[in-house]
Amino acid sequence: MTAPNTLGIDFGTSNSAAGITVGVRPWLVEMEPGEQTLPTAVFFEEDARSMRIGHSAARALICGEEGRFMRALKSLLGTPLLHEERRFGGERISFATIISRFLAEMKKRAETATHMQFTHALSGRPVRFHSKDADRDTQAEKDLRACYLEAGFQDVMFMYEPEAALRAAAPAPGAGLIVDIGGGTSDFTAFVQKEDGSTRILASNGVRLGGTDFDRQLSIHHVMPLLGRGSQIRNTFGGGSLPAPNRLFNDLATWQMIPFLYTPESRRAAQDLAANAAEPDKLARLVAVLEDELGHELAFAVERGKIRANGAEGSAAIDLKLLERGLSVPLPAAEMNRTLSEQTAAIGACAAETLKMAGLAQDQVERIVLVGGSSLLAAVQAQMQALCPNARTETANAMTAVADGLALAAAGAFA
Repeated sequence: MTAPNTLGIDFGTSNSAAGITVGVRPWLVEMEPGEQTLPTAVFFEEDARSMRIGHSAARALICGEEGRFMRALKSLLGTPLLHEERRFGGERISFATIISRFLAEMKKRAETATHMQFTHALSGRPVRFHSKDADRDTQAEKDLRACYLEAGFQDVMFMYEPEAALRAAAPAPGAGLIVDIGGGTSDFTAFVQKEDGSTRILASNGVRLGGTDFDRQLSIHHVMPLLGRGSQIRNTFGGGSLPAPNRLFNDLATWQMIPFLYTPESRRAAQDLAANAAEPDKLARLVAVLEDELGHELAFAVERGKIRANGAEGSAAIDLKLLERGLSVPLPAAEMNRTLSEQTAAIGACAAETLKMAGLAQDQVERIVLVGGSSLLAAVQAQMQALCPNARTETANAMTAVADGLALAAAGAFA
């Protein structure tokens, strides 16, 4: 019986890609002209039942078009929020349906590019969607499976993302570690390759921590104080004052939570804080961000600042001119590394645990294969080099390794 046409899909927190095997090589679909990776972002135009995705969604946001922008929807898998309905573009739909429509559009674009019909999908998944909750982790895969079926696929199989990346890694004898730092999770696979090119996976492990968590930490500590985080708020029912509650600031710093802040209740809460603030100018910025729906632009500013600061020898900064002309926050590389030290230490601890699970000593690892945009953070690389001092670091295929591996594995997934 002929195996079904299967599309390998890397549905990521920040970026997505899809591909097939052509000959013996992976071939990734151009999801947009000249682009093999697609930002996992959507934009609903105001009062129009249409959804734009990828760079088109980001352009709509940047150009100030009326509508609703969303990113990091993958992080909602396994949570009750995934099935809550909201009004987007003139209709009430759930976030699960939004993910399904995103996957359906990827399927459509792949079919147009290849002149094939894809009935099945081989999807990447993190080793742990939710590293601290086994039930939510199980539910997250069930949720994602349902989204693929709603998107028009007859069936879907899953492969751990770092194990997919291993399929695309250049063969080299010895022990190695895949370090896949994505937008929402960090995943690791320890392996050994033999002289004949065969590979044995020793262990895979992961933690719910990734690039969007780096953004969140930087925003909370360096940007949110300019919007009033930590400012004193006068007690309207008595004397004294208390620091402003953290909830609004924490949600505003979290990619997937930003759309939930654009409500009358959140805006009233910000206005009440500003009315009783010891530093009203700072809280006025918070009010403006919520009223003008600038949360995602603010998050993008933090992300750009992180990229500029990574490895910068001189001064770097988070540009906040969208809030106020000339406003910025200095972010030297050393300061960024200090701010992210807890997160990078947690990533290092998970990598060390993976080696322990694999029965590998740290000095036995000969190569570290870095995968995912956040793996290129200098602080992450330093953490991995300290963990495996004898290992050489490989970054050649960092942005597409998972998608390439899924494309290679897709051909035999349902055989």
